[in-house]
Amino acid sequence: MDILMQLAVILICLFYGARKGGVALGLLGGIGIVIMTFVFKLTPGKPPVDVMLTIIAVVAASATLQASGGLEVMLKGAEKLLRRNPKYISILAPFTTCALTMMCGTGHVVYTMLPIIYDIAIKNNIRPERPMAAASISSQMGILASPVSVAIVSLVAFLAKVPVGGHVIDFVQVLSITIPSTLAGVLMIGIFSWFRGKDLDKDEEFQKRIADPAQRSIVYGTSATLMDKTLSRDQWTAMWIFIGAIAVVAIMGAYPGLRPLIGGKPLNMVLNIQMFMLLAGALIILFTKTDPTSIGKTEVFRAGMIAVVAVFGIAWMADTVFESHLPELKAALTELVKTQPWTYAIALLLVSKLVNSQAAAISAMVPVGLAIGVPPGYIVAFAAASYGYYILPTYPSDLAAIQFDRSGTTHIGKYVINHSFILPGLIGVSTSCLVGFLLADVTGLI
Repeated sequence: MDILMQLAVILICLFYGARKGGVALGLLGGIGIVIMTFVFKLTPGKPPVDVMLTIIAVVAASATLQASGGLEVMLKGAEKLLRRNPKYISILAPFTTCALTMMCGTGHVVYTMLPIIYDIAIKNNIRPERPMAAASISSQMGILASPVSVAIVSLVAFLAKVPVGGHVIDFVQVLSITIPSTLAGVLMIGIFSWFRGKDLDKDEEFQKRIADPAQRSIVYGTSATLMDKTLSRDQWTAMWIFIGAIAVVAIMGAYPGLRPLIGGKPLNMVLNIQMFMLLAGALIILFTKTDPTSIGKTEVFRAGMIAVVAVFGIAWMADTVFESHLPELKAALTELVKTQPWTYAIALLLVSKLVNSQAAAISAMVPVGLAIGVPPGYIVAFAAASYGYYILPTYPSDLAAIQFDRSGTTHIGKYVINHSFILPGLIGVSTSCLVGFLLADVTGLI
């Protein structure tokens, strides 16, 4: 009975914190941990310190990149690709936003691209909903394929504590599953989006809207573009420093012999990521004219620090409850997760919707899954299920896509659930989970 009451407290904290938004999600975990310790007399669990420190290092580097203007180099290159191939924007836009997220470690880069994607679509008489919804969903899916994303860093850190047959599923193995499975999901989103909805010339609502000259002016408006922006040498330098750091991390993950030996073993990849992300940020400051005081004001830094607080509160609260009831949970759930491991993916998806964060969902569910006996290979295979916050159109990037689409084709439906993002999200995540499972099976992880 106690565990049901404790689970209810966790769900209330998650639900209310998600509704409040921002750092409230992590702070509500503080209420939960106090209740667990002082009311239910549970032994406090362990906060995921390694994960939190890695998040801080990655966010610091990414925020420095944004403050330096290096991010604009990537965005301008993406716009150039889309404007050269406007007919294929429904396929290219999701791949573009996914690639930007993979390089930067955050889906927040999509905000600058959305008005550009809308402009290209509407000026070429393509239904804006097609690339806009696809781009928003794909930008979030790219998080599970980024070597510097909070979610991947968290996943690798948790897996490092659970060897499989004496071998830890490392950084490179995780990405060897999540990158191709993510790209497969994005491809399916693009193919679906190519054909979705009515063409603009056959859409009665759209035609009625542009029949009004004032509305037509709003819909077609002025162009949003970065093409006329001159990029400085410092911006290019910052971009190459950041990409170089990511490349070094990836190479050292693939070739452990390049890492120094600590206690007879190659340096832990979690520490490796922390070191090189801090180094990247430092080099950008040293070799460009970036104002250090502007780093903390960037969108990337703000979102990243919110993620740190969320991971701290949620993971600590969840670990306290599940660690205290581990024997009962193992007895009750071990057989279920062995015979039907897909149930873990469903649970991860639902928790992700509650917390509106892939990193927070992974921090809450992966330790629990490992503790009750979910094989690590399945956890990697179903990593894409940590993205479930497209189910309701409440995430900032989805809301931004709706606002930037002045044609009204990207929308929230009459019944809320029937919105522009639900089908691309379901198609992308389910495809990624299926491909992830097949790859994990072929590579012997499951």
